[in-house]
This record gives sequence, C-alpha cells and structure tokens, in this order.
Amino acid sequence: MAETSQPTHFPVLCKEMAEALGDVRGKTYVDGTFGGGGYTREILSRGASKVIAFDRDHDAIVRAESFKKEFGDRFQIFHACFSEMDKYIKPESMDGIVFDFGISSFQVDEAHRGFSFKQDGPLDMRMGLGAVQSAADVVNKFSEKDIATILYVYGEESRSRQIAKAIVSARTQKPFTTTQELALLIRKIVPSQEGFDAATLTFQGLRIFVNNELIEIESALQLSNQLLPVGGRLITVAFHSLEDRLVKNHSRMAFSYHGKECFYKQINRKAITPSLVEIKLNVRSRSAKLRAFIKEIKQ
Repeated sequence: MAETSQPTHFPVLCKEMAEALGDVRGKTYVDGTFGGGGYTREILSRGASKVIAFDRDHDAIVRAESFKKEFGDRFQIFHACFSEMDKYIKPESMDGIVFDFGISSFQVDEAHRGFSFKQDGPLDMRMGLGAVQSAADVVNKFSEKDIATILYVYGEESRSRQIAKAIVSARTQKPFTTTQELALLIRKIVPSQEGFDAATLTFQGLRIFVNNELIEIESALQLSNQLLPVGGRLITVAFHSLEDRLVKNHSRMAFSYHGKECFYKQINRKAITPSLVEIKLNVRSRSAKLRAFIKEIKQ
C-alpha cells in the first residue's frame, strides 16, 4: 500500500475562534482537540500566557513535540480524551476552552488509519484512546439490526437497513477488511450526488460509534460547567447536526456552580459559518458551525 503525502492542515474557522475568545493576552486556555495545533498556535501567537492541550490520538502527541520546542512552558499537552480534562487541570485555572469536534485532516488523509472512503486502507477508524473495537469489528460481527441502528442514528443514513442487509450478506462470502471494500458496496445501494460521496454517512456513523464521540462530547461539555470560571469562554466547532445539537441543548440548560445558578450566554446570535473563501481553500470546512459562549451567573 503506497504511503500518502503529508496532509495539509487547515484549522477551521481559526480567526473566528480567536476573535470569539477576545483579548487573550496573559491568559490561559484549553485546546481540547489539539489535532494539528492550529488553534493552539493562533491563541499563543495572540499573546496568551499558556495553552493546555488534549488529544486522544498518539500521532497528535508526536506532532506536538515541535510546539514544546517552539513555545516552551507556554504549551503543555496531555495524551488523554477531553472527557477526562478534570484529571489534569484544576477548576478556574483557565480563561477559556475551545473544541473542534471534527476529525482531523491527518486522520482522514492517512490511508492506514482507515477513515477515508477515497483511499484504500484497513477498515479501522479508531482515533486512539477509548476506542476498542474497529470499524471492521462492527461490520463483520454485529447483527444486521445493530448495524442498521448505528448507521441510522450516528450516520443519519436513510438507507441504513438496505446497507446493513447488504453488509451481512456480503460478509458471509468474505469479511470486510478494507475501506474500499465497504465503500464500493455502499455505492451500489446509495445514489451518488454531485460533490457528496455515497459512502459519507455510513463512514460517519461507524466512526462516531467506534470512537464513542457523542458521549465524549457530552461529557466534555458537562466538565466545562465546573472547570470554567464565571466569565470564562467556551468555543465549539461542530461539523454535523448531531454534534451541534449537543452544543445547543447544553447551552440552554442552567447549572449549579458554587451554589449559584449559572448559564451560557451566546456571544453571537447565530452560529458562525466559514466564508466562501475558506470553503474554497478547504472544502471540508463547508459544514462547520462555530458557537461561542460566556459563562455567567443567572440574575
């Protein structure tokens, strides 16, 4: 299998994220999804005192070594899921938390990670810590009903039952081992659309299930309630309706903090979306929605 070239990393809505944080000079922030380090670099370049980053992917931790050399004590990273932030940072020790919930370009573009339906690679999709079963385990071992449920709930795939039935039938002849084997099967069932691969939603559903992504996000948002000080800012970038719905629902709920009722005030009236210029530069940004909040005490 041929090696892929080093992917180009485009941090989505990076300028908008930094502007939503406001004046970062002398302050400390958490980058809950380090990835390629785009958000971390932007925050530090604007004068933040420190960024504490997290990533479940070992490859991201390796990439972060150059940041340690460049920024010294101003940068710290932990190889951990963002749902475990409270084990590494103290409440009120930071001024804001940023999350980019999307899959990183590095993971998609490196065929051996098994995320891409455009390149052939092992059917894996595990991001790192917390993911035990691979996508191949799911399609080869789960029941037809369970596969259909995963594709419908997490992939929002309307043809989930047809795809699940075809998967179960095909695996009796030969287990699925590569991304292209699965993608080719799906393309026979789902009509193609211009600019949208038929395998997109199935791959999304499998990836979210394998990595327990929605539960991870919900846990991280709950932790933010207690970790952020009053006046602290929470920035989220979501890439599909399931992620964005979790953020919106979370922001609507008041919560108790040191005996006081708190809530998140949205900074912008509507979600911020990429400009046409950014989408042209990075088509993967087209579905991104940024929401920014300030933690306040309910009067």
